[in-house]
Amino acid sequence: MSSLTMALRDSGAMLRRDLRHTMRMPSFLVSSIGMPVIMLLMFVGLFGKSLGEGVTGGSGDYINYVAPGIILMTGAFGSGVTAVSICLDMTEGIVDRFRTMAITRSSVLTGQVVGSVLRALLSVSLVTCITLLMGFDPNATAVEWVAAIGVFTMLTFALTWMVVAVGLLTKNPAGANTATMPLQFLPFLSSAFVPTDSMPTGVRWIAEYQPFTPVTETVRGLLLGTEIGSSAWESIAWCAGLALIGYLWSKHLFNTKEAVR
Repeated sequence: MSSLTMALRDSGAMLRRDLRHTMRMPSFLVSSIGMPVIMLLMFVGLFGKSLGEGVTGGSGDYINYVAPGIILMTGAFGSGVTAVSICLDMTEGIVDRFRTMAITRSSVLTGQVVGSVLRALLSVSLVTCITLLMGFDPNATAVEWVAAIGVFTMLTFALTWMVVAVGLLTKNPAGANTATMPLQFLPFLSSAFVPTDSMPTGVRWIAEYQPFTPVTETVRGLLLGTEIGSSAWESIAWCAGLALIGYLWSKHLFNTKEAVR
């Protein structure tokens, strides 16, 4: 059996383990859905009229503006679950047991990453259904929907590798969850809720030079037909860079902990 085949087999086993944990602890899934839904209800139901007047000229269209950002937030809010799960594995001794077995070392992390992306896709499908029930009216074709899902998957994959590193770096689950908070709230400093040109200069600079703004503009353009411009290429560059950094960082931390033990 080749090393690649073994790696795929072992990663599949770790993925099945991660999915079983999700079925046994549905609170993991609920937590990644709950906050985006609360944000949707709050911004559309409470602030929609005021924000809609400024953003779209009418509260009825604000749901169309904000829904793509809320959908993308689902991946960010699910990152805390992944960091906690990784930290639990590292601190409760199960990884030490894995190290005594004849399995590919990288499969321990790969299974978690793939499981996290699948949870995010399930969560985003549920959140998208809620946005549609609240009046979200995309005009995307089937191909554009597939492209939007691809962009979301790409972002989630990149963020997941970053939070895996956070989970490996922290010493307890509470610390892992807290450490992902800046990432979870980064969408608020993007074009998800208001255009960046309406922000103060300092905040606008942050909003324009972080990954959620180009990704949001790309998904919004795919689903609603708005101008995408260079946002698609910027999204790909951000996601590729974050995924590479997260992967190398996670691999280094995991190997370092293995060497120490």
